[in-house]
Amino acid sequence: MKKNIYNILKGTFLVSDDSFKNWRFIIFVSALALIMIASSHSADKKVYEIARLKNEVKEMRSAFVDGRSRLMKLKMESAVINRLKDKGLYTSVIPPKKIKVKSQK
Repeated sequence: MKKNIYNILKGTFLVSDDSFKNWRFIIFVSALALIMIASSHSADKKVYEIARLKNEVKEMRSAFVDGRSRLMKLKMESAVINRLKDKGLYTSVIPPKKIKVKSQK
């Protein structure tokens, strides 16, 4: 066992006669390691992109809610009346009347 450990440390398993199978295994393991590293980097990029998009969605949702609340305030009758007072228009004191159109047949 001591001799095997010494041979591994010296690297004789890489230069012996049957070293081709060892080299194939080492290259295979190295390729798998590179694929694993690339896959983890790709997953990290996707995680960061998802987090960025979630923040963007939150910002857009808050802007939408803010815009909708401002629109509701602008559509209120009191706000319309106040804006039209500057132009000289006032609300009517005479209530509206229904106009009924009779058919001429």
